[in-house]
Amino acid sequence: MAMVSNATHDPKHADKVLQDYVTVTVMNIITTFFSSPFAEQSTNVQTQHPMFVRLLQSTYRVALCNWLTGQQRYHVENCSRTLLEIAKIRGIAIPGDLETQLTAVFNKSQMIMKHSRAWMTAGKIRSDTVSQQTQDYRNIIEGLQDIVSLLEDQLKPLVQAELSVLVDVLHRPELLFPPNTDARHKCETGGFISRLIRHTEKLLEEKEEKLCIKMLQTLKEMMTIDVEYTGKSESLRQLLLTSYYGRTQVRTNRTLAQNSLNSSVQDSDRGAIMLNRAEMTLHDVQCHLDREGATDLVIDLIIHNHSSRTFQETIGLGIALLDGGNCTIQKSFLNRLTSDRNSEKFFRVIYDRMRDAQTEIKATLSVTTGETLTNKADEDRSGGQKDTAKSKTKADREIFTSELQEQMADAASTTARAYVHLQHIRHLEKGDSGAGGRQSLPAEEFIGERAMEKEKKKLSSEIAIMEPILRFLQLLCENHNRDLQNYLRTQNNKTNYNLVCETLQFLDCICGSTTGGLGLLGLYINETNVALINQTLESLTEYCQGPCHENQNAIASHESNGLNIIIALILNDISPLGKYRMDLVLKLKNNASKLLLAIMESRHDSENADGILFNMIPKQLVEVAKLAYHQVEIMEEEQENGKGGDEEPSGEEEDEDVTNSRDVGHNIYILAHQLSKHNKELAEILKPAHGDAHGDIHIDPALEYYANHTAQIEIVRQDRTMEQIVFPIPEICEYLTPETKHRVYITAERDDQGSKVSDFFSRLDDMFAEMKWQKKLRANALLCWMSGHMSFWGRSSFYLAILINILVGLNFPFINATREFDPRLSGLVWTTMFGSLAITITVWPPPRFVVITLVISAILRLIFSFGIEPTLILLGTVNVLNAIMFAVSVMGNYGTFNKPWKQMLTDFEFLYHMGYLIVSMLGLCLHELFFSLLLLDLVYREETLLNVIRSVTKNGRSILMTAVLAIILVYFFSIIGLIFFQDDFLMEVNVASALGITNKEVVNAAATALNGSPVLNADKMEEFCQAPDLFNSTFLKGLNETERASLQSGCLEKFSKDKQSIDEDDTGIERHCDTLLMCMITSMNEGLRNGGGIGDVLRKPSSGERLFYVRVVYDLLFFFIVNIITLNLIFGVIIDTFADLRSEKQQKEEILKNSCFICGLERSAFDNKTVSFEEHCKQEHNMWHYLYFIILVKVKDPTEFTGPESYVAHMIKEKNLDWFPRMRAMSLAADDGEIEQNEVRNLQFELQRTNITIQELSRQLTELKEQMTEQRKQKQRMGLFTPSSAMGTI
Repeated sequence: MAMVSNATHDPKHADKVLQDYVTVTVMNIITTFFSSPFAEQSTNVQTQHPMFVRLLQSTYRVALCNWLTGQQRYHVENCSRTLLEIAKIRGIAIPGDLETQLTAVFNKSQMIMKHSRAWMTAGKIRSDTVSQQTQDYRNIIEGLQDIVSLLEDQLKPLVQAELSVLVDVLHRPELLFPPNTDARHKCETGGFISRLIRHTEKLLEEKEEKLCIKMLQTLKEMMTIDVEYTGKSESLRQLLLTSYYGRTQVRTNRTLAQNSLNSSVQDSDRGAIMLNRAEMTLHDVQCHLDREGATDLVIDLIIHNHSSRTFQETIGLGIALLDGGNCTIQKSFLNRLTSDRNSEKFFRVIYDRMRDAQTEIKATLSVTTGETLTNKADEDRSGGQKDTAKSKTKADREIFTSELQEQMADAASTTARAYVHLQHIRHLEKGDSGAGGRQSLPAEEFIGERAMEKEKKKLSSEIAIMEPILRFLQLLCENHNRDLQNYLRTQNNKTNYNLVCETLQFLDCICGSTTGGLGLLGLYINETNVALINQTLESLTEYCQGPCHENQNAIASHESNGLNIIIALILNDISPLGKYRMDLVLKLKNNASKLLLAIMESRHDSENADGILFNMIPKQLVEVAKLAYHQVEIMEEEQENGKGGDEEPSGEEEDEDVTNSRDVGHNIYILAHQLSKHNKELAEILKPAHGDAHGDIHIDPALEYYANHTAQIEIVRQDRTMEQIVFPIPEICEYLTPETKHRVYITAERDDQGSKVSDFFSRLDDMFAEMKWQKKLRANALLCWMSGHMSFWGRSSFYLAILINILVGLNFPFINATREFDPRLSGLVWTTMFGSLAITITVWPPPRFVVITLVISAILRLIFSFGIEPTLILLGTVNVLNAIMFAVSVMGNYGTFNKPWKQMLTDFEFLYHMGYLIVSMLGLCLHELFFSLLLLDLVYREETLLNVIRSVTKNGRSILMTAVLAIILVYFFSIIGLIFFQDDFLMEVNVASALGITNKEVVNAAATALNGSPVLNADKMEEFCQAPDLFNSTFLKGLNETERASLQSGCLEKFSKDKQSIDEDDTGIERHCDTLLMCMITSMNEGLRNGGGIGDVLRKPSSGERLFYVRVVYDLLFFFIVNIITLNLIFGVIIDTFADLRSEKQQKEEILKNSCFICGLERSAFDNKTVSFEEHCKQEHNMWHYLYFIILVKVKDPTEFTGPESYVAHMIKEKNLDWFPRMRAMSLAADDGEIEQNEVRNLQFELQRTNITIQELSRQLTELKEQMTEQRKQKQRMGLFTPSSAMGTI
């Protein structure tokens, strides 16, 4: 009522159907209810006082509408008057102003009625008796229907909640009995469920069909996912559970549990879903019921073939048992069917149901071309009206919630049933069935006609039962169960029922080809039967996948038009269904393309492909794939023109439609790709780039999109045969970063067979996690932008570090005052800076040297204007900000933010960039010399320098042990030196002054400050000593006041000496081996650093000394053992390690360049072959295509797997890599096969020539034999003639 009263007053944009329904039908229902005896006896009116007042206010608001017709106003005011009277009779308090307003409305209406009563009386013709009787019938029926509908709506949730408790009890029947009792023990072992299942079958023998159906439904509900109950329903459940179990069953938060569960099992099978009421997974519940006899119950009930209702519920129970492709249930069905002698009847029942459905379809199929053309003409005439109505009601539909729509549908259905029942009475009353009825009650007649039309479009029960039957057969073959696939085709019984061919025959029948309508699919496929056709296609697909070659051949070579129907579903426009339900058409084409792919799956011959191509135009197939791609633009244009449907989809729904249409087109493209191997014309059409008559190259966007998102790999089956798989690249694979690809490609390790598959396979989980993180990262625009420019931030950090250190190295220590520069140089800097800036702005992207010139000139300008220190502060700040951006981008790309803190603290990348950032901040805030540490980033970036570091660290233990040996030897030599040559350890040293600074250093510093060079100038010494800023220099700024005064007082005295005397005064001789520690330090420091060993720094002994020769031996042994042998051992280890690393790097580069990443074949194996090595690595054995296929297996629903996908998924689960080709390629096998075929062909040719020669020799031999025989006969004749003539002479 609120919607109607608030709706637009413009009659061109109002929803008149809704207005008539509210003002006439709803008002009559309310009036009839409150006028009936049921309302008088009910006490609900007093208890629902606020609702009653709101209802009265709503009717008043509707009564104030200006667009009400006379009939509508009469019904509204009649309803308001009835409600007001009920309020007065029942003593219901209503607002005084509301009563006054209603009374005013009634008085106004009475005045109008008084003046028009004469006119209305003159128009009355109907008999009062018949009218009163009809009105009474109508009021009774409407009241009863309204009461029933109201009670159903109010009590339905409570009834469902009460029935759901029965499922809880069946899951845990042992809780009904005390612990440690026989009854509880039997229930725990499944005795209760077992007896219940056996009793279900006996119910049919006892003619208790309704109870049997209820039990079947309850068993099926035991395998349904938990339903949330709230409010009164949940309270009722808890109350019943408490009364049954004796304690409250606290339910867990199923919403959170289910959400987490769905996220965890999204990529796994459906059987892993947890049923909280059963405290088991769906797979476990199915197996539990199977052990107690549920599978046998399904088979027995199907064999006995009771009523259609029982059969339908039995099939539903079988579907629930097999849901998710439970292999255990499939095995139970197969064992029972193969061992039972009555299994033939099981298949006969299903076969007969299929036959009955086909007969029903042929008997009821009444669609003709003429009728369809008439409907199309009507649609064209009413097209403008529909578009107006759609735009008119679009805003109203957006207000409808799902709950309100359900309530409106229920109310419409209830009202339609009542008025359809009264239709006959009205016709009798009026004497005809013409337009009078429609004029009197247009809303009721309209609703009744809509209900009758909807009822008429429904499938008959014989046809509708086929959808669950086909779903049941599909689940029997789920997960490519080869035994059941073959068993559905042939049972090896006395009479075999080929359900595979019968399913194809049913598809042929329901699509209308039995009536000669092939090619006119739009006449037979509609919104009512499209779901059944889709199920038929899915069942046929499941029969073939695996592959099951026998079923493939049975479908491809069947005598019906089934294969032609499947092709026609893809190629033809299914109109008029496609005009208003394009989603159903796309789903139909998608299933049809999957079926054709299943028919050709894993076949090494071209028989089925040739059969498909024989009935198909290749160009038309490609055009259908293109049209599916461009469906996005078509839908957008239709929405702009107001023809895009009743509702404008939201952004989320629109994206889903886009993805769906392109996925369908992609499947059709893959079908065309598979067929192109057997048709050169199709292979040529599939190329994205085509040239025209002028030589220009045109690229088709649809084919380019499909080609870029399609991949192919080669796998090895269990029988060691190779198979090629073409598949769509999953969307999530687009989020794999190029940096990760490069890192994995470079760092993957080879195995013994030359393949890197094992190491590559071990990194799959990390790469998949990175893909999911990158997809999540796209939601954060700022972080996504920062992560997308990671390489830029890295390069910028390195260049800034180099630039800052160049400035520090050239100018440290800094001078605060700015220097004066040549104006010409300053002008050149300004000109260069503005010129490069102009080029950068006008040319995008600018050349690299222009950017470098702009940066250098800008920095020089800053130095000239503000000095070196402010410029360094600015560059240091930019470097810190850039380091932050770089660290965030790296952590964003690698998903560090998604890792726990402990894992982050052990991540080298995270620690490295945090250290880089800390050093940058120390250089900015503490001291400029910290910037020098940033140059070590070059070692991290360059692999060559990393190898230098690795040459020390790789064999670090060997080097460390050798160094320990060197220390031990030095220790021995130190002991000998302490004992025998203690007096020879005399070292010349330079003694520092009392202030810790030598006089020479002071003189050099003073000379540098005065002259700019460390050369003394005697004329300026006095000026230097008396200068006030002498001790403010960087070199002497650490002195305190006493030290400054002492140094300044003796400045002239010290500087009066010349440089040579200062050097002499500072020089002295010290003993360095008075203790063993000092002796060892001296030997280590001086002996290892000097080329000749320790002898170079010791005192030179005289040849006449007693220990002269011992000293010589000591020096030589130290030199040979420590300096030559030990140190060279360390150097040798480092050099050999570096050489090994370099050769390993070269070998790795050679392997990456000349061997296949997947199979390990060398480049030379593809010499003089039809496929080059580059084509092999890019197309046949692309490493990333194998990654994409594994990701596809992870994200795809297991029940949707093809045969190869199921095989690979099983191998991945077992961590078995035998499905990867090793040292094999199908192209090489094809070339070898061609060579063998050529050899066989040559042998056949030689054999034919030999046969011809043998035949010629045989012919000649036969002729020779005939000639010899003829000559022998002639000789015999001559011998006969000669004796006879002799006798005559005698």
